[in-house]
Amino acid sequence: MRKNLKLILVSFFVLFGLAFGGAWYLISSIKPAQLTQLLSSSVKDATGRDLKIMGPVSLTIFPSIGVQAEDVSLSNVSWGFDPEMIKLKQVEIGVRLLPLLRKRVEIIRIDLNGLDAHLQSDASGQGNWIFVTPLAQGATATIGSDQSNSAAENNDPGGFISIENINITDARISYQEDLRSQRLFEVKRLSLLASGDKTAIKLEMKHANFDLGVKGKVTSIRTILDNWGVSPLKVDLGLDIDLNGKPLAVQGEIQKNPKQLPSFNIDLSSKSFDLAPLLAGTALAATGGKLPIAASKPKARPKYFFSEDRLPLDLLPEANGKINLAIAELGLPDQTPVKNLNASMTFSGQKIDMQGVSFQLGNGQAKGNLSLSQFHGSAPILAMDGFAKGFTLEQMIADSKSKVSGGDTKIAFNLKSSGTSLHQLAGNANGKIQISVGPAMLTSTFLNKGGDFAVSVFNAINPLRKKLDNTTLECAVAYLPVSNGLVNVADSVGFETNLLNVVLAGSVNLKNEVINLDIYPREKSGLTSGLDLANLIKLQGTLQSPSAGIDKAAVVKSAVSIGLGVLTGGVSLLAENAKSLATKSQPCKNALRPWSDIEAGAN
Repeated sequence: MRKNLKLILVSFFVLFGLAFGGAWYLISSIKPAQLTQLLSSSVKDATGRDLKIMGPVSLTIFPSIGVQAEDVSLSNVSWGFDPEMIKLKQVEIGVRLLPLLRKRVEIIRIDLNGLDAHLQSDASGQGNWIFVTPLAQGATATIGSDQSNSAAENNDPGGFISIENINITDARISYQEDLRSQRLFEVKRLSLLASGDKTAIKLEMKHANFDLGVKGKVTSIRTILDNWGVSPLKVDLGLDIDLNGKPLAVQGEIQKNPKQLPSFNIDLSSKSFDLAPLLAGTALAATGGKLPIAASKPKARPKYFFSEDRLPLDLLPEANGKINLAIAELGLPDQTPVKNLNASMTFSGQKIDMQGVSFQLGNGQAKGNLSLSQFHGSAPILAMDGFAKGFTLEQMIADSKSKVSGGDTKIAFNLKSSGTSLHQLAGNANGKIQISVGPAMLTSTFLNKGGDFAVSVFNAINPLRKKLDNTTLECAVAYLPVSNGLVNVADSVGFETNLLNVVLAGSVNLKNEVINLDIYPREKSGLTSGLDLANLIKLQGTLQSPSAGIDKAAVVKSAVSIGLGVLTGGVSLLAENAKSLATKSQPCKNALRPWSDIEAGAN
């Protein structure tokens, strides 16, 4: 028995030695130039792109088959801005030997160092990472075919490839959409490491002026790729996202059954999370992470105040499930943090409902609902309603340069619209908005941040405002009914300062953003002389380029009125002024509508 066992062991080691020696001889006989040519031709056949390896290439067989190459590049599409789509300082791939005998490729690791990737899409949305070759087209057809065929192909061990570990270090990835500005992402480290039936994820990335970190575990990436859309799959999520040192926990699960939309139940929670660096970094990100050069040519001003750029609604998933959000403190740019934010998002195919959104704003509370449907169609539908009360402008504004004191504020809105851009949504809007503000002291810096439209109104009302550091506001009310994008202002915007009572009347067409507003400012000192040019101001132009001028029709009317006043001994003039004062002396009270008319429960 012992003799037989000894014979078997000796035979095994002899065979193993011969196999190992044969493999070593085979690999050592391959010249680097031949290997480089083989790899380049294989990539060319598979992708239609040129693979260049300018540095040394080496092979190893222990403890696994390994290929290492330096100074590697992959060519770009013909319409790409850069000649190479990918550059690599070093790439190393490790492959298990025994599975190769079963025509199965099991990649133990892929290590990429010094990755420089230039990703780009054209006007039609086609990405330069899409490899349009007969092989790729065949793969696309396979994916779109019957699931049973796809499952059969995936279960076929022939040609099967699996990857266990991926390490990327010192990567620089840029992305440019059509002719828009380039966005830059710097990845210090990205690792996907097999850990039992899980994959451990670690990401350290910088984009614009924020640092993003992700760490945790999810169901094995290999399991996900093997079974997604083929057999019932459950994906567990346990991740911690870090944005500039502020953590957000992501916990939950995703279920995916063949021929069905994925379903999920995910909880997002944080004691303190800050969106300020993410939102404030948008402009910097658009410059590729670099500050703009003063001597550079200024960009053309957009035609509309509300952007015509298509919203990225195509990125929203069609799925069934729920996301629960609970953040104790959420930071926003130039604003005091929002506290106790709670929301529940329900996904149902192409519809997303956010019901019962609530948060604390200063010392007050805000509640609301939002619904978005048909978001992959040509006319997505958006509906939202809500109200907020019990807070002040002073509590909202965190910018030290825009000092504000007081300003009890109340807001209610109920709107519905459709469109794929902010401009379309504004132009198709229907509903009502009402805002009221109580006594406040406003600095000129704060008022100037209102934009061209607001500044034009303030300057038209009181040209001496530029010489004043502060404005004493006693009240302000804006009731804005909107019908198919047309905002009718029928003496429904008014405010009072310590010097003036002001009423606005007219319209704003949000489809073309044309302004047609009459402004009636009156001093609080009493009756006017009758011909007061301050009462004859007309605001015209567009929201993007407003202009103030004199209402010629009102000048003629006032002149006629003054002529009649002279003939009647001033009786008609006094009567007209008295009537005007009666309607304009309480602009806030006259503009305000019952809050329940805008949003139920807003009182």
